[in-house]
Amino acid sequence: MKCLGEHASLNAIHDAVSNLCPKSFGCGKFESSTSTYFLVTDFLNLSGRSSASSSGKKVPTLAEKLAQLHTQAAPIPNGYTKAQFGFPVTTCCGDTPQDNTYRESWADFYANNRLRFILKRSERSNGKDPELAELVEATASRVVPRLLGDDHLNNGKGVIPVVVHGDLWSGNASKGVIGTTGLVRDVIYDPSACYAHSEFDLGIMKMFGGFGGSFLKEYHSMCPKSEPQDEYADRVLLYELYHHLNHHALFGGGYRSGAISIMRKLLRTYDTS
Repeated sequence: MKCLGEHASLNAIHDAVSNLCPKSFGCGKFESSTSTYFLVTDFLNLSGRSSASSSGKKVPTLAEKLAQLHTQAAPIPNGYTKAQFGFPVTTCCGDTPQDNTYRESWADFYANNRLRFILKRSERSNGKDPELAELVEATASRVVPRLLGDDHLNNGKGVIPVVVHGDLWSGNASKGVIGTTGLVRDVIYDPSACYAHSEFDLGIMKMFGGFGGSFLKEYHSMCPKSEPQDEYADRVLLYELYHHLNHHALFGGGYRSGAISIMRKLLRTYDTS
């Protein structure tokens, strides 16, 4: 499952921005060991984030390429008449298999396929937690429609699904050469992609520190913040919440308190019930 999800994720990103990640050629099980999986991709020669192209030629930055990725509309899935939020296969964020069932509404997808889904995974790992469950449900049912509703974002136009990496922190980005020759470029890897709101990728960046002070300024000069812009920081915080809940499901410990703090803050601001 994880192997197939990464194969499809790499190719969705590569198809949109070819020099952003390796292309994947296939995946599967070894005949001699059916519990062992393989993934065949372009060779990725990592040289460290501080390396630069020896040619002196200017190459697109990570911010530029991510903005390009996030401004290309997702393809229309077979059997549908418009692009959907979701993904054609299950992907894994860490070891968590994610429900990528297609939905027409981004708010519905984020509330159900991410927040309510990861709560169930957390309960499987950590046991029932009435306080956490109550806060997740309140956030999914009241904050998400308020901040992410189709009739609210971009002056009622909603958002267009785009390919997101899904787990884009500094450990999944570097500089390197795709293939055996070529320029040293900013590259990303280990994706858990889906077709989502472009700002979703910014949640885990915020959680783990991002890519430097100038990154977002450059990125947003090409991929503008969604409207209303004065709610941008809270949308990113809402997207960061998923990763706190996922880390809690995977590792337990202090990630619970981070999730609860985020939900209480958002509920104080946006729950008018």
